[in-house]
Amino acid sequence: GIARGHRRRPAGGHLAAATGTLPTLDAPNEDKAVSSVPNALVLFNPALVLAELPGLDLEGFGTRVPEERMGTAPKNISPAHHVKKGTPPAIVFHGKADTTVPYATADAFARAMKAAGNRCELVGFEGQPHGFFNFGRGDNSNYHATLVATDRFLASLGWLQGEPTLAKPPASPATAAASTAPARQKRQTKP
Repeated sequence: GIARGHRRRPAGGHLAAATGTLPTLDAPNEDKAVSSVPNALVLFNPALVLAELPGLDLEGFGTRVPEERMGTAPKNISPAHHVKKGTPPAIVFHGKADTTVPYATADAFARAMKAAGNRCELVGFEGQPHGFFNFGRGDNSNYHATLVATDRFLASLGWLQGEPTLAKPPASPATAAASTAPARQKRQTKP
């Protein structure tokens, strides 16, 4: 399976990243014969650093949410602190002007992944804020770009074949409001 981070809230991106990095998320009565770790991570503006990380100065970002609120020490649920060899391959989409989740945290995660011998593609978008890729934002070009890049990432893992066939969604706000989802064409998946 693939863990995909939520496109509107950093908690969804954090949850998706946690499934691939945190070692103790299985419930005690869970069937351990079936792994809950995804085969790949597709992350959209995820919160990846929840505690202080050497070499990363974020002026208190990693300590904004106290242990009492999280129910555990932030480091225990911080994906960047649990990267190891064998962490699933990841693609991370992040706006470089994101003030909700600083871009530097995604960069730190990508460096940790690569240092551990894992694949991690960090796709930064210059001047873009948190959630810049959501459908209906601007002319939908960032929405389209992230989906095409996701498609190519999954194809590089052998899960899709051929070039992306996703049609670019309409740019006009009136057209976007009238549609609940962008037009998509069928794409062949590998059996």
